[in-house]
Amino acid sequence: MAEETRTLDDLKDMVDPAAPAAADVLPEPKIDASGRAYATGKRKNAVARVWIKPGTGQVTVNGRDVETFFARPVLRMIINQPFVAVGREGQYDVLCTVKGGGLSGQAGALRHGISRALTYYEPALRSVLKKGGFLTRDARVVERKKYGRRKARRSFQFSKR
Repeated sequence: MAEETRTLDDLKDMVDPAAPAAADVLPEPKIDASGRAYATGKRKNAVARVWIKPGTGQVTVNGRDVETFFARPVLRMIINQPFVAVGREGQYDVLCTVKGGGLSGQAGALRHGISRALTYYEPALRSVLKKGGFLTRDARVVERKKYGRRKARRSFQFSKR
């Protein structure tokens, strides 16, 4: 019953000063033997397999240049958003393959994959990319068509006579 009351200052004295704080420890970079980081990005029905490595900023999608694969400037802007957010434009080469979905979904999947690969290559960038919402997989997909309806929710036109 006669325990003495401890304060927060007493707890500070118990901590070993040589041990690093939990917030200071970053995970090790995940880099393969070729010096690349790999990640998978997804959006709608599109899946992008992405490899990044230090380079001149060249982006290759399914063996083609990004300007020919994604002709619309909006799609190319979506792909470059993670690099702009962390201030690494033109510092990484991106090699990727995309499957499924349409061009918009593929661009979103590529953005997601690039963001994840950047966190594997440089774990310190994770907080910036997380705040920008680049690491969250956009789970919105097309709702399936239901039986007895024209589309997912649209009914057939009602006829009185």
